[in-house]
Amino acid sequence: MTDDAGASGTRGGGRVRQLRLVVEAEDFEAALAFFRDVLGMPEQESYSGDDGAEVRILDAGRATLELSNPAQVRFIDRVETDGGRSDRIRVALEVDDTSAVTDELVGAGAELEASARETPWRSVNARVRAPAGLQLTIFQELD
Repeated sequence: MTDDAGASGTRGGGRVRQLRLVVEAEDFEAALAFFRDVLGMPEQESYSGDDGAEVRILDAGRATLELSNPAQVRFIDRVETDGGRSDRIRVALEVDDTSAVTDELVGAGAELEASARETPWRSVNARVRAPAGLQLTIFQELD
């Protein structure tokens, strides 16, 4: 595990300074309320354009890109779910209490795909289907 400085010892040691996941949400207001208000991702920027165009940029903390080969994805699916399958792109969000956050997200309209469970890599993971069709892994590091 590294701090904000990253493995190289300098913040953003590579050429990429930010990872931004861009999601089209048919029900923009519902998705915004879910991620900003329920999940607690503060709004950093907002822009409006012609013909009702809207975008909100929400702070998701530190971002990483996790690349997994198909065998690893199958392994993760066996560990994290009861037979569920990962979408090709799945968003994983680290929280302090997986069970509590998952319950809150389901109460706010997310669909539970897999309840919280401890993994071999010492985290507690759950999966939900959030607004805008995003598959989320909610995880809590135990170490």
